[in-house]
Amino acid sequence: MTALDVAVWGVFPYIVVVTFVGGLVWRWKTDQFGWTSRSSQLHESKILRWGSPLFHVGILLVLVGHIMGILIPKGWTEAIGITEHTYHLVATIGGVAAAFMAVVGFVLLMIRRFMNKGVRRKTTGNDKVMLILLVIPLALGAFATFHHQVFGEEGGYDYRETIAPWLRSIFTFNPQIELMTGVPLDFQLHVIAGILLIAIVPYTRLVHMFSAPVGYVTRPYVVYRSREAAVSTAKRPRGWNPVGQRRVNGDPAEGA
Repeated sequence: MTALDVAVWGVFPYIVVVTFVGGLVWRWKTDQFGWTSRSSQLHESKILRWGSPLFHVGILLVLVGHIMGILIPKGWTEAIGITEHTYHLVATIGGVAAAFMAVVGFVLLMIRRFMNKGVRRKTTGNDKVMLILLVIPLALGAFATFHHQVFGEEGGYDYRETIAPWLRSIFTFNPQIELMTGVPLDFQLHVIAGILLIAIVPYTRLVHMFSAPVGYVTRPYVVYRSREAAVSTAKRPRGWNPVGQRRVNGDPAEGA
């Protein structure tokens, strides 16, 4: 075990956790109006109609698969009769399908973002950095999956014996660094890129993932009211009279 191993697998994850939690608190306190995905639907909707659902559903399935693979120990699945072969088969098929949806959706969104003039103008420098840090773990994850799980040796690489227990050990403040030293390089790079992506979430539009529209269906209607004549900057059209008012010499007045 080298000093680099300790820095990457024992120290770096905690720096990211502090950056992530601190960033969320800072963003909430200083930029609640910017806590949004900054929709560009007005500029283009045809590609968005296909790309957005594909990407979001695909990436959510990828996240669910990662969480299940990391948080559920191998012994638990074996205890209920799920063999390693069955787990590998289900995880590989589901992972490939989810990755395909996410990648196709991402490509469509990138075509839309950089081919449509209006959407391209709304893309900030922050967005470009975010997109780079998003595409790297996606590409590395897809490569590692096909390299080891699809076209590799039968049974693939069992990350539940190395990566998963290492990550769980981070949350128990007892990092088992030695578990990561023998992990294939493409998986190691995928983990590092994924952790780095987590670190930048609070500082980009990705923060909108924490804004579930739970209250949307029960929120009250938006109420529109006319301006009072004293503060209005435009003359009301002829013949338009607000409810409860009558016109006196062309100006609205309170009705009887």
